[in-house]
Amino acid sequence: MRKSTRYSLLLIVVLVAALAIALILRKEAPPEVARLLPESDAIVYVNVKPIRAATHFDREWNQKPVAHSEDYQHFLDATGFVVERDLDAVAFALHRMDDPNGPNGLVAYSEVFEGRFDGGKLATYLGSIATARENYAGHEIFTIPVASDAMTTVTGTKIGGVRSLRVAQLGYDTVAASNMPTAEQIHSILDRYRAAASPFAGSSLLSARYRDVPLLSSAWAIGHVGLPFSENGRISVFGLQLPLPEDTTFVASLRFTTGLKMRIDEILPSSAEATQSAEALSGLIGLFRSIQKVQLQLDPSRRGDPAQSAALQEFLDSMKVVAVNERATLTATIPVDLVKQLTAGAQDNASNTHQ
Repeated sequence: MRKSTRYSLLLIVVLVAALAIALILRKEAPPEVARLLPESDAIVYVNVKPIRAATHFDREWNQKPVAHSEDYQHFLDATGFVVERDLDAVAFALHRMDDPNGPNGLVAYSEVFEGRFDGGKLATYLGSIATARENYAGHEIFTIPVASDAMTTVTGTKIGGVRSLRVAQLGYDTVAASNMPTAEQIHSILDRYRAAASPFAGSSLLSARYRDVPLLSSAWAIGHVGLPFSENGRISVFGLQLPLPEDTTFVASLRFTTGLKMRIDEILPSSAEATQSAEALSGLIGLFRSIQKVQLQLDPSRRGDPAQSAALQEFLDSMKVVAVNERATLTATIPVDLVKQLTAGAQDNASNTHQ
């Protein structure tokens, strides 16, 4: 009797230990939406829930409705899915395109969305606009043509043509899409979903770089994340060319504490190159700060909202760049007030665009 009791207690201890190990491993594992992504040049992940809780942008969008485009309004009416309210997490895979002047431009995307979807309504909507369907791994893939005539990329490049967007529902709360020219990437996502047992499954990029993402990051990016901003082999942001080649490998992250803690690691071949890059970026940040101050002195009207100006100045002042071994690391704190103001500004811009 005592031996049986000891065996029972031992079995319980083993099961509890196994459960604890499984929970720890899953906590340290990449998010499922990221693990489902196909092979790519970069991955971007955003956990929307903590950002929504901190900024309440979903409430503000409800209080100040935006006039949407006709197509997007049709999507809202047909599916009932409101991005600001219903999207919980999203992961993007960035694929470098061989022809930067094609329908996809420099980069194509594969995405996995997690949120509150009405599967029946979404399937009906996708079926109504799809030009082709395919059944793969027990899931229906809808192919939707997306015109991009006279489209201008963030770098000012003109691209044109029609690309295909393939969409599939993976589960009651998960949807995948890809605008790659072939179905290979959406097939890969469905294959990973069908075999998604290991918490450490995923692409080779995720396996190689996710360990570098700081713990509890609400948003992060790994790989050649500068690809969408590539121009003439360099990375350009808002017309400003950064001293970084387009194939630079980054690990970027955002974490919520008293503000948004931003960290961007540039990974280089040697410590000497890391030091050189850190010095160049530090000089560029110093130049930008000086330009901002001179503009405000010469034109006080640029100050706008004092609270916004103070938050922006706090963000700029917090920027630091250091070189450690083969990495040049930029850190900064983005005040929550600035995040809220940027969200409100995005809403106003969207409203003006569609009116």
